[in-house]
Amino acid sequence: MSITPIITFKAGRCNIDDTSKPWKVTADSRPGYIYLYSDDDLIHFCWRPRNVPLNEPDLDLVMVPTDGHFTPYNTRNPSESSAKTNGRIFALKFTSSSQRYLFWLQSKPQGQSGDPAWFSPRDLKIGEIVDQLLQGEEVNVNRELASVRNNTDDSRRDDEDETMEDVEGHGDPHAHHHGGSGGAGPGATGGDFRQEGEDSRDGGADGARANNTTNDAADAVRNFLASIQGSQKLSGGGGQSAQGKLYPLLNDLLEPSTTIPMLDSASDEYVDNLLSYLPPMVLVLTQQGENGDDIDKEPSAESVEAAKQAMSSGQKRALLKKVLRSPQFTQSLVSLTSALRDGGLPTVAGSLGIAVENGGLVRGGSVPLGGGDAVEAFVEGVKKTVQKK
Repeated sequence: MSITPIITFKAGRCNIDDTSKPWKVTADSRPGYIYLYSDDDLIHFCWRPRNVPLNEPDLDLVMVPTDGHFTPYNTRNPSESSAKTNGRIFALKFTSSSQRYLFWLQSKPQGQSGDPAWFSPRDLKIGEIVDQLLQGEEVNVNRELASVRNNTDDSRRDDEDETMEDVEGHGDPHAHHHGGSGGAGPGATGGDFRQEGEDSRDGGADGARANNTTNDAADAVRNFLASIQGSQKLSGGGGQSAQGKLYPLLNDLLEPSTTIPMLDSASDEYVDNLLSYLPPMVLVLTQQGENGDDIDKEPSAESVEAAKQAMSSGQKRALLKKVLRSPQFTQSLVSLTSALRDGGLPTVAGSLGIAVENGGLVRGGSVPLGGGDAVEAFVEGVKKTVQKK
């Protein structure tokens, strides 16, 4: 698949030690890029080392619009005195969960005082652009970047980081979902075009452990995301207002702290049943491992069954745990919750074969349930459907 980034800039990942209080954040010293691109109208937030191809990121998150936020860590008034940083850190946060990813900018800091944690106007603008893209907004990246001129702190010329002319991209400025609207090339840099920071930076207490998500888990959940997105379109956003009865979101009900212990205690028969809901390609490729041959067509039923038989119980459970822990799985639950709350209960329940009370409609009417009432009706429908089976 050809990837055309919307924006690319130099940044590294952060590692978090949660064994101490407050947690200690240490920068991964590998030079890297953060870049965003669009595929099937969904934004991908990616990070890769600079020595790997554009289509092989270490981190590839499919972002549900409005669920993610990309914000600078507040170094001026940290919650604890020990939470001060010596680097410019951005946090990728999710409204749907406590999962967080931390990144440090690798362009040279521009503060005249020498404060390595000082964000230049251009640094902040890069963060604003990323955050706007995560909200599903159309952004003219060229114009936004060109509108920022750093103050006198940016007047130095003693660095060796060459300005990359294609950082602001080309093409239709109003069509970032088609790529190229302010899209930087794979070697472009954002922020202030300065010398890369090479030293590791210790950071503050903001964030939680950033786990890598495997391509297998991502592929499994992307299919689920696509089906949910279709359900939302079919529902037309109708039904009752999302306001109303308070009821937990599906991602709150199915947190890893709940699902992983369930999987650990599940029978092998139950585990095999769960595997049947994963894409056949994922099962076959997982069983073959990294040295397996590429598969050009959908595996046959016999190949899938053979792959399942060849996998040990531990391998099967490990694969399912990767899916359950992946941010994409959490985000898919958020998307499903949104579809239910916005009037999609009859469509979603029907497509999944779940019998819900009154067909998912308001009692005595023809309007779909919405808000927390719809989510509760869906959960109760799942319970009753399982009990009948």
